[in-house]
Amino acid sequence: MKLNFFKYQGTGNDFIMIDARTEAFDAKDLALVTKLCDRRFGIGADGLILLQDHKVYDFQMIYFNSDGSQSMCGNGGRCAVQFAHDMGAINKETTFLAIDGEHDAFLKDGLVNLKMIDVEKVENNGDHYFMSTGSPHYVRFVKDIESYPVFEEGRKVRYNDRFKEKGTNVNFVEKNGDILWVRTYERGVENETYSCGTGVTAAAIAANLYENMQSPIKIKTLGGDLGISFKKNGDKYTDIFLIGPAVKVFTGEVEIN
Repeated sequence: MKLNFFKYQGTGNDFIMIDARTEAFDAKDLALVTKLCDRRFGIGADGLILLQDHKVYDFQMIYFNSDGSQSMCGNGGRCAVQFAHDMGAINKETTFLAIDGEHDAFLKDGLVNLKMIDVEKVENNGDHYFMSTGSPHYVRFVKDIESYPVFEEGRKVRYNDRFKEKGTNVNFVEKNGDILWVRTYERGVENETYSCGTGVTAAAIAANLYENMQSPIKIKTLGGDLGISFKKNGDKYTDIFLIGPAVKVFTGEVEIN
């Protein structure tokens, strides 16, 4: 059986996109997901996204990490919006469903603006912050981030006593002038990725608390530049938007059994 796919990337976070409205794909076949995401024996990607029809929303995004686990992915959400637009499923604005609920998004000036979930609870644990921005995120401020051992330190946190069962994403952050440098170890990928949308969202909120950085916040990642805007009302963060590019890289066809 041949499967048509599209490859998209958002600041280096790359995804296999399947138009499940027209292509048959068994969402329970996690072995196939991991095989397709494998960078040596498959197409290669940080994750796989299914674009599905929905009775209420413009579409539904089903997101898989490269190990087959499911979560919310901010950069994946931005790529899904661009993909839906490219496939003619939406115009410039949309409301879609993801694993963490409803999301609004719009395209403007070549960028995808994705509304994230509200954040009400942020743990300040002294040496780190912890919160959910659709996926769980640990945020630690560090020095000399460019040479920081992200994989080694991220893996220690991800598999510590608190997080080893369900996992967490781990972000290392450094403020440089008005720019926030963010590097992320992602659960499900189990490695550092070039960018993480829910991660930079968590980092921006932590930077507002730790460094008093105000919205909008400019973000630098290994894969490129992003932006985060938000409103703050007491301890609650609302109207959070993840802003950045989403680019089609190539299309292809793969043989599956």
